[in-house]
Amino acid sequence: MPDAGTESTARVRALADIRPVVPPTRLLADLVPPRHFADARFATYRANPAYPSQASTVARLEEVGAQLAPGASGRGMRGLFAKRKAVPAIYMDGGFGVGKTHLLTSLAHAVGPDAAYGTFVEYTNLVGALGFQATVDALATKRLVCIDEFELDDPGDTVLMSRLLRELADRGVALAATSNTLPGSLGEGRFAAEDFLREIQAMAARFEVMRVDGEDYRHRAVVTETQPLPADVVAQVAASHPGATLDSLDEVLDHLRHVHPSKYGAMLDDVTLVALTGVHPVSEQSAALRLVVLVDRLYDRDVPVLLAGGQAEGAGAAGAEAAMFTDEMLRGGYRKKYFRALSRLGSLAEDGRALTRTPAA
Repeated sequence: MPDAGTESTARVRALADIRPVVPPTRLLADLVPPRHFADARFATYRANPAYPSQASTVARLEEVGAQLAPGASGRGMRGLFAKRKAVPAIYMDGGFGVGKTHLLTSLAHAVGPDAAYGTFVEYTNLVGALGFQATVDALATKRLVCIDEFELDDPGDTVLMSRLLRELADRGVALAATSNTLPGSLGEGRFAAEDFLREIQAMAARFEVMRVDGEDYRHRAVVTETQPLPADVVAQVAASHPGATLDSLDEVLDHLRHVHPSKYGAMLDDVTLVALTGVHPVSEQSAALRLVVLVDRLYDRDVPVLLAGGQAEGAGAAGAEAAMFTDEMLRGGYRKKYFRALSRLGSLAEDGRALTRTPAA
């Protein structure tokens, strides 16, 4: 690291030094819409008139939200659904950045405290921490369970979640889920929905598929082409920003090996900026997947990121964000996760770059 940042970096703590202790009760308490979507409501979703499916999805979710909202039908709500033979179960399918998470969090906000909200990974982590039956019993107290980023790439976890959803639905809990389709995929949407319905097997007939068409509002292809920042600039900005952390990418990757993914959110409790130096393509699949979870938690909490490339000066023109994963990974079985992480990381990196031009408060 350049001498200019040596003295200032001594005052900056490292993310790799944070070892959170997270009781199971917190995992339950954390099943709420993330900070990034604290203000998300149906009224703030801007449906693109060029894609009518957006407006139709909003209308259907508003209807479900009204059915499930506190006081809508009192204690007779589940009895009402039982007479219809099925509780509401919605699956939103679509590409990256079309607002599915905005809509899912809007639905959770409409239902209020009677809604549980989490990502697929957070629910599987909850089962790991509490046990399956205890998780069912805890979530069965809710009117609605929202699952963002439903993942189909781990057969064991998919079977686990399918069973969890079935037991919750049998207890009268409404369900809503999202997942991603790769941009430019042949039959985008249709195949993703078919994959989802096939993998959840016994639950498939209960889900209503809502297609959300549109383009990535984050414009991932643009933000991931920004140039990496110099390491000394990253160090200096981190040193001047209260609550910042500063590590090399390899230090963070090593640390994530020793922290359960369910604790990544708690690790960021009072972190306001994450600065990484020596950014390079991650070649180990397990390390890359842990990094994806960290990026998701950073995005949930609106934590800006500063990235300094690790290439030799003048080598390559790709941005540091785009260089996080190898080309082989971006073509492999977990590519949906990696593309989602790039989309989110690009957005957070733009927030971080803004701090290099604006003095910290």
